[in-house]
Amino acid sequence: MDICIYTLTSSLHDKQSVDKATSEFLSTISCDFTFKGNDFAEYGSHDLDLIYVRTGGAEGLFKAMLNGLVQVPNTIYLLTSGQSNSLAASMEILSYLRNNNINGEILHGDSDYINQRIAELAQVGAARKRLNGMRLGVVGKPSDWLISSGVDYATVKDVMGITLVDIGMDELLATYDATPAPACIDLMGKAPNDIIKINLVGAERLYEALKVIVEKYSLNGFTIRCFDLLSTIHNTGCIALAKFNAQGIVATCEGDIPAMLSMAVSQALTGVAGFQANPARINPETGEMLVAHCTIPFNMLERYELDTHFESGIGVAICGYMQPGPITIFKLAGNGARHFAAEGTLLRSQSEPNLCRTQQVIKLADKDATKYFLTNPIGNHHIIIPGHCKLLLDQLFIK
Repeated sequence: MDICIYTLTSSLHDKQSVDKATSEFLSTISCDFTFKGNDFAEYGSHDLDLIYVRTGGAEGLFKAMLNGLVQVPNTIYLLTSGQSNSLAASMEILSYLRNNNINGEILHGDSDYINQRIAELAQVGAARKRLNGMRLGVVGKPSDWLISSGVDYATVKDVMGITLVDIGMDELLATYDATPAPACIDLMGKAPNDIIKINLVGAERLYEALKVIVEKYSLNGFTIRCFDLLSTIHNTGCIALAKFNAQGIVATCEGDIPAMLSMAVSQALTGVAGFQANPARINPETGEMLVAHCTIPFNMLERYELDTHFESGIGVAICGYMQPGPITIFKLAGNGARHFAAEGTLLRSQSEPNLCRTQQVIKLADKDATKYFLTNPIGNHHIIIPGHCKLLLDQLFIK
């Protein structure tokens, strides 16, 4: 990650003493960083830019620096020590920022806290940079039942820096028709019967066709109106999506754009796309939930089985089993104005015949968080992310 530290220093203080204190303080920073001193020419262009307020009396210098910026960052981070009135000056600066409706934060405490906070903020900053400039495809329109999941493309571009690209389903089907059946199917050994073996050929052919689309439009990911595939190619996109997500190319079902944006955030922040799932059952008294869907990234699984698609009995779907442990459930509204994130534990994966094939029983750490799903949800699809990352997700959406 790209971390830079800048400095503000009052001329009233002895330079030799300040330099010595600076060297001692910065030696406690365990993250790799570039020291920029008082040269603010590149301020705001890195994963994380920190302003080390070295002394009291630097407040006027900060104000002059801020007035000289072409673009003020969303949040200004002030690094402080316990020396030379560093904290007091930072508090005055932060008050000035708040009075002018600019977000800021003081990083102050023991070295463990400061290093942890720097690592978190750098990870969030790197994620923002990865999202900015992304191109995500919408293959076909969102499914008809996604009545609350529409998005304004211009808003997505303005808020997240992501360009949404419409691609007709006719183009995908024509590309599929022009794509020969693959000679080798790497998943054939996992097929439980001849029907799945036959369907795997078409599923792999669809994956190859989508690769052509991704390359043609220079996409970082896509969502596909996958239920149309049941009546056109008599197959599903479950295998293709599982492969793309495992390779770092975001891929979601049903043309669900907010789910795709949520998965893009997960991928940018943690390196894992996450499991797009429908909540199927919720117990508000215990905080337990059952979530399910017919595809899941292969790199999230410790083992899996192949089956047909649940609702249709067509094509190939994945019954996946994740390692039990910490998870975060997440969803972002299509306009970026609201998000939900809650941490919990994956208790077990299961396989009931009357649900989508990959099924997970999770328990939220705060059982009251289940009220969100029953009173104010953001659509039906949510993203299950391995590990706990609520704080990082919340930080990402601080403006």
